[in-house]
Amino acid sequence: MDLFNKCSSLTQVKTAKEMGIYPYFHMLETRQGPEVVMEGKNIIMIGSNNYLGLTSHPEVIKAGVEAVEKYGTGCSGSRFLNGTLDTHVALEKELAEFLGKEDVVTFSTGFQSNLGIISAIAGRTDYIICDKENHASIYDACRLSFARMLRYEHSDMADLERQIATVPESAGILIVTDGVFSMGGDICNLPEIVRIAKKYGARVMVDDSHGLGVLGKYGRGTAEHFGLEKDVDIYMGTFSKSLASLGGYMAASREVCEFVRHTSRPFIFSASITPAAVASARASLKILAREPERVQRLRDISVYMRNALRKAGVPIMENNAETPIIPIWTYGNVRTFTACQKLFNRGVYVNPTVSPAVPVGKSIIRTSYMATHTEEQMDRAVEQISQVLQEVQSIPVEE
Repeated sequence: MDLFNKCSSLTQVKTAKEMGIYPYFHMLETRQGPEVVMEGKNIIMIGSNNYLGLTSHPEVIKAGVEAVEKYGTGCSGSRFLNGTLDTHVALEKELAEFLGKEDVVTFSTGFQSNLGIISAIAGRTDYIICDKENHASIYDACRLSFARMLRYEHSDMADLERQIATVPESAGILIVTDGVFSMGGDICNLPEIVRIAKKYGARVMVDDSHGLGVLGKYGRGTAEHFGLEKDVDIYMGTFSKSLASLGGYMAASREVCEFVRHTSRPFIFSASITPAAVASARASLKILAREPERVQRLRDISVYMRNALRKAGVPIMENNAETPIIPIWTYGNVRTFTACQKLFNRGVYVNPTVSPAVPVGKSIIRTSYMATHTEEQMDRAVEQISQVLQEVQSIPVEE
């Protein structure tokens, strides 16, 4: 059989393109911001993870430009060898101080961070206990680690305890969870996770990619939100969201960080973060630490939008959070693609999430918000969303 036969199997993609409702790879022609230009259209952007709105902040842009002028465009090697700059070390020190951990290791991407952390920490004789709705990078990291993975039903603490109770006493255990789940926008039950971990002698790792800059009075994330900063063993996060850059990090004890630096293949064999990305992340972190009111503003605009969508009768996914991720039920794939295209044509950008990424019949439009959005922009977006959802109601939902 020809290896490439599978390449002709993307029937859903072909069908969506033929119908004119293919929703991916729209071209952005301006900076990320509350409003952008995409393919010549003025668009309200409610599909970005630019939570604090810092990608266009003058200080962040200036820092990136100055880093290129000082260091050049790249590092041409891994952190392990010639690719460590003084600015990498400074970023790690500043982030460790902000998060209240002894040390930080940085990685070139967020995806790579999970691969590098989990594959180094967990081995063949260990167990990883994983929420079923964790990010795809966590699942790939579990495979790379060769540890035994057990999954528990999403945020089901009774199932978590059932799973962990089956682990042999001789095995090491790592409980891994998203802090804020990227699709649903809900927050993990960290107090119960910590309690169960202590009961069974497990370690806790929180992927706070969507929690940093979002949760907690000072934006330190999920652990700060619950007052459990000393009870989480490993924080993982990214620079591509609240910190307006690219890359990822691990915050933990100095001993654990040193172990990862010297054993993590994704860390050792990848080129280091580019100077401009490091400088942009450092500048964004400085702004976050200096202006925690941005975190409250993000919360306020998220609450405003939730209430406006409810008032308009838009079926949102209700959860336990006031995070800037608000999923809207559309149920069917074709209905979702059609709604997204209609919204794009009317000046609103959103993200479709369809099966097989979600169960059949459970498709959603994922919307997400920035501290720099205005209530007026939200009102315009709600008006269009409400109208479009009414227009697509007649489209059947796949079974």
